[in-house]
Amino acid sequence: MNQTKYDLENRLLEYSVKIIKIVDQLPNARVGNHIGGQLVRSGTSPYPNHGEAQAAESPKDFVHKLPISLKEPRETQRWLKLIQRVPLLKQPEKIDIVLKETEELIKIFVASIRTAEKKKK
Repeated sequence: MNQTKYDLENRLLEYSVKIIKIVDQLPNARVGNHIGGQLVRSGTSPYPNHGEAQAAESPKDFVHKLPISLKEPRETQRWLKLIQRVPLLKQPEKIDIVLKETEELIKIFVASIRTAEKKKK
């Protein structure tokens, strides 16, 4: 079980790195700065939020904290789609890889929340 936690932790760290690199490529203009600020907050927060959930004081606390880790990738997904649609990057198709990872992380968190809620009952 510790291996699974480590893999997700590392995956979230790498995800944060990818988000930061995307933000660094956004134009230094009003829209780029606004979206970049939002994206860096939502896209890097699942990593520390997951750490908070791991340090939960009880199963109830874990079930309370884990949805926060889910909320942020959902927001990030929307920002990435907007960047791609405008487009704000010279190669907007490069966002596809990060969008795929975002979708996978959302699925992981949804499954984890369901499992934790079942165990809580």
